[in-house]
Amino acid sequence: MKPAQIFRQYIWIINKLRTYRGLTFEELNRKWIEDRVADGNPLQRSSFNRHRDAILDMFGIIIDCEPKTYRYYISNNRALCDDSIERWLFSTLAVHGVLADSSSVKERLVLENAPSGEQYLEPIIRAIKTNHRLLIGYKAFGAEGYEKMLCPYALKLSQQRWYLLAFTGRHIAVYALDRMTKVEQTDATFEMPADFSPQEFFSEYYGVLTDGTPMTHVVVRAHDRMPDYLRTLPLHHSQRELKSTGHYTDFSFDIRPTADFLGQLLSHGDGIEVLKPRALRQKMKDLIAANLQRY
Repeated sequence: MKPAQIFRQYIWIINKLRTYRGLTFEELNRKWIEDRVADGNPLQRSSFNRHRDAILDMFGIIIDCEPKTYRYYISNNRALCDDSIERWLFSTLAVHGVLADSSSVKERLVLENAPSGEQYLEPIIRAIKTNHRLLIGYKAFGAEGYEKMLCPYALKLSQQRWYLLAFTGRHIAVYALDRMTKVEQTDATFEMPADFSPQEFFSEYYGVLTDGTPMTHVVVRAHDRMPDYLRTLPLHHSQRELKSTGHYTDFSFDIRPTADFLGQLLSHGDGIEVLKPRALRQKMKDLIAANLQRY
């Protein structure tokens, strides 16, 4: 069986158990046959058990069996709610499966551009797995190109661009893959710090800018229909809903408000208003005023 077919079976099992919040093997098998997941062939219990193990290994999703009802269910649903690579991989494969079944209506599917810089993903991931240093060529926008030896720590996807988090020998820096001109794995190795977590490194930021902006308690007011946008797709893990009326809802963030975060707020136009702190509210007013000068 082709890998793509196997992945689609994994996704099917996960989605069915999420939708029905648990099914017996007999119920799952009946739906498997009805949906013609394997051309109408039944799901073998041995295959199901292998799929359970693979789903745990690939996505970190635990499929348990309730001993009294013999219903299989996902016991750690939060694994599909965080920003982990398993969650991203699950989402990507799920979308891939849907699109693969939709080739007949491809002219009616409007997609965004795929993340840029993907040609360097394979050598970078290989270097991350083996703790080998990378020699990269890099040319930032509007700057001269140069070469740099790096210790690759992690990859981050943001705004349809891939970024490499790396140690330069003096400090940690972020490099955009679409500005790289070459990537070569060297024979030199490095030791990843045992106490370093890429997730924690980015946890106080929105996006990839990680400058010296101080930690700030930010309160914004979302007007009209904007509260529902923030509820369904929070801007940051620290987002909290404070109060709501018929016309607006206030949200708070504990974040370092870099240009990435402010740019995201500005992208929502008059739907988002910064209330606190006062200095940040004034900074937003200055940015809006400077933008008006362009017109």
